[in-house]
Amino acid sequence: QKQLVESGGGLVQAGGSLTLSCAASGYTFTTYAMGWFRQGPGKEREFVADINWSGSLTSYAESVKGRFTIARNNAKNSLYLQMTSLKPEDTAVYYCAVRDSVVPGTTRSAYGSWGQGTQVTVSS
Repeated sequence: QKQLVESGGGLVQAGGSLTLSCAASGYTFTTYAMGWFRQGPGKEREFVADINWSGSLTSYAESVKGRFTIARNNAKNSLYLQMTSLKPEDTAVYYCAVRDSVVPGTTRSAYGSWGQGTQVTVSS
């Protein structure tokens, strides 16, 4: 059974930085691509970034491109999201997920296993 545990969220001022981590267990980490999504207050869950199994290919939502970096450490079964130049509109619960479908990685339906989420709050 795939298990994902996010950490690293918190309260930060606008312009600040945070790095989120996602610890994976219960499956062969290198078999799957991974993604980060977020859900802000009163909003739908939206795609943030994804990464292929080796870490050689990444993609980002336009709203975070140039500010966020997704990475993975396959030796540690871990996924990361480095967030810089944070804005109040980045406030959300951030989720990591395992991509186990061939549909585009920007869609929720591409992901079959999700973590419980970690709260990021950016104050103005």
